[in-house]
Amino acid sequence: MNVDLVLAPNPGLFTGPGTNTWVITSRGESVIIDPGPVIESHLAAIRATASSAEVRAVLVTHTHPDHAPAANGLAEDLGVPAIGSAAGPGFRPDRLIADGEGVGFGGLEAVCVTTPGHTPDSVCFRVRDALFTGDHIMGGSTVVVEEMSDYLESLRKLHSTGLETLYPGHGPVIDTPDATIAGYLSHRLERESQILGAVGRGAGSVGAIVIEVYRDVDPVLHPMAAMSVAAHLEKLSIEGLVEVEAEPTWESEVRLR
Repeated sequence: MNVDLVLAPNPGLFTGPGTNTWVITSRGESVIIDPGPVIESHLAAIRATASSAEVRAVLVTHTHPDHAPAANGLAEDLGVPAIGSAAGPGFRPDRLIADGEGVGFGGLEAVCVTTPGHTPDSVCFRVRDALFTGDHIMGGSTVVVEEMSDYLESLRKLHSTGLETLYPGHGPVIDTPDATIAGYLSHRLERESQILGAVGRGAGSVGAIVIEVYRDVDPVLHPMAAMSVAAHLEKLSIEGLVEVEAEPTWESEVRLR
């Protein structure tokens, strides 16, 4: 199996160096994962990278605009299906894929592993002992989470499953999967403890929690931090530990129960 990276020219606050598009090749056949936004130079680079093999499918890990919009057009040009777990803005899968289902190519199979949390539709694709993680796990960075309980369960689902390499949607390749996943879990549980502590000390809104808990983080990142704080608070509310307004925003009031 050969894995090639084609880095999309879309660096930014949410994307880091840019979106990682992966071209996986085996025995003259390949699949493409996360072709990213519609940028003609990037699509040309993907086609050039995949030109030595017969492409069997274009796969999408989730429908965020830095991962999915180029999939349908690229798949149509190549005469193959665009495959993902859900439709979204700028993406309509030709085939919906579910947990445990696979896409064959070159004697291998890219198997879908559902990993909701970052988004409800997030999936990873496993090929042997390699996992292509989209935004579920990112190289050199933590992840903005929409559903915290689901996210933690999705991390636990992957731990100690024999993975050797993680190919993330942003950032460098990760060659310590279990240690990285354990670190993600520890980080989230530590943040949860810090959030509870901040509320107990009188931080009475999402914004106040962010300012206290993320005091050492560049304020430009605070809106992203607020999304994860809100996800933690929703989990803690379900568990009966805090009271928070529905769909918490920066100004939402928070208190211990």
